[in-house]
Amino acid sequence: MHRLLLLCSLWLLVAPPTSSIFQRLTGSPAPPGLQYLLEPLHTTVHTQRGATATLPCVLRALPRNYRVKWSKVEPANYRESIIIITNGLYHKNYGPLSPRVRLRHSHRYDASLTITDVALEDEGRYRCQLVNGLEDESVSLTLHLEGVVFPYQPSNGRYKFNYHEAKRACEQQDSRLATYQQLYKAWTEGLDWCNAGWILDGTVHYPIINSREPCGGRLLLPGVRTYGARDKQKDRFDAFCFTSALQGQVYFIRGHLNFKEAGQACRNHGAAIAKVGQLYSAWKFSQLDRCDGGWLADGSVRYPITTPRERCGGLPDPGVRSFGFPSKELRTYGTYCFAG
Repeated sequence: MHRLLLLCSLWLLVAPPTSSIFQRLTGSPAPPGLQYLLEPLHTTVHTQRGATATLPCVLRALPRNYRVKWSKVEPANYRESIIIITNGLYHKNYGPLSPRVRLRHSHRYDASLTITDVALEDEGRYRCQLVNGLEDESVSLTLHLEGVVFPYQPSNGRYKFNYHEAKRACEQQDSRLATYQQLYKAWTEGLDWCNAGWILDGTVHYPIINSREPCGGRLLLPGVRTYGARDKQKDRFDAFCFTSALQGQVYFIRGHLNFKEAGQACRNHGAAIAKVGQLYSAWKFSQLDRCDGGWLADGSVRYPITTPRERCGGLPDPGVRSFGFPSKELRTYGTYCFAG
């Protein structure tokens, strides 16, 4: 017995502290001030629309009379919205996320947040906060949706949207205004667009790969150019929209249809005429590739190309090509339908 006690004492003397263990596991020192919460090994969780995602938050010990509060930082106003509060025994959900969130609670130290049927608006930064009197502490995590950013303007031309109209236009096309991080990532992947557009935080930008005269001049370096924050009511620009994977299928119906006939053709198949965001999603995630121009719900005519070739517009890069907004009476195009 004395030998066992001696061995235990020696282990306590030589065993590395928790922060050292964390440093060995992650390669970085443990953040200061965390006594009860474990810093997650990965602070970004990748997912797609419609999936189930879990944001990790695990306690190393259970203090007396504690609570754990989950909240989301809203990029449009930088405020935090409470999602769920628990004391380990009981919990209460708050806000629009309420029907789709629960605590994973795989063991008594587990306060991880599970989000079902992930939506576009769920992307962003979340905070798991331990509320324990004067010893409050928290960890931040990011939910990242795999998706695609596309520029959008209405049928009456460029620079017609104020901020609220741009936000509504994206939502009508099965998407939402992109965040700066989403726009920046799209630029690194090749998005090159000369027209400035609103993003979710109310600022205005445009991404340039190939510097040229109409887009700020040849001397400016490539990058995401910015106009900064603008008046959300008075100033008018285009929009940068973001969409993710579909829970459904986009397909093409061949024919010489006007816009009204295109919508009816989709309904005859038990589907709806596809929205712009749905076509971009099918191009990005289902590799939809067609040379045929087809009507979409906003009255535009577009076609998705994943393998560029001469007879399909001749452009060297993949993308969704546009014929703009032709007269809705023209019987020239087929239609793209969406079956959910």
